[in-house]
Amino acid sequence: MSNHLTPRTTFIAKGDSAPDFTLKDQNKADWKLSDALKKGEVVLCFYPLDFSPVCSTEMKCASDELSRWAGKGAQVVGISCDSFFVHEAWAKSLDLKQTLLADMHRDVCKAYGIYWPDLNVAGRGTVVIGTDGNVKWAQKREVGNAMDFNDVLAAIG
Repeated sequence: MSNHLTPRTTFIAKGDSAPDFTLKDQNKADWKLSDALKKGEVVLCFYPLDFSPVCSTEMKCASDELSRWAGKGAQVVGISCDSFFVHEAWAKSLDLKQTLLADMHRDVCKAYGIYWPDLNVAGRGTVVIGTDGNVKWAQKREVGNAMDFNDVLAAIG
């Protein structure tokens, strides 16, 4: 569904046009970026693997803070290369409330320049996309470093 995307060699940056995409969520429903942007800003949280320690901590914290994200008019979406089946099991195990997207073909993480070829998964990074479809804020991190929620919240709204 997102095989039309062009891979990037560098991480996406503030001011860039965010590539539109459609992926399956943990409920096997289609989720499209351009549709989500009609409702407000979107925070894409790329992470390597479900059930790993830093990813679990980061996404659990994001889930627990959903009211703060929503209060600023944004929705938080997790993206990894795990399947929607794994996302569903992980969401249930941690009681995650946010949408989790399955980039099983790696098209989206490559289009955003956050593909980690050594493990054939997404790296760790956060991208805030404004309702105009442009990147407002972007940060790529080492895989062991979770996002600082206050930094991301400051970029929203």
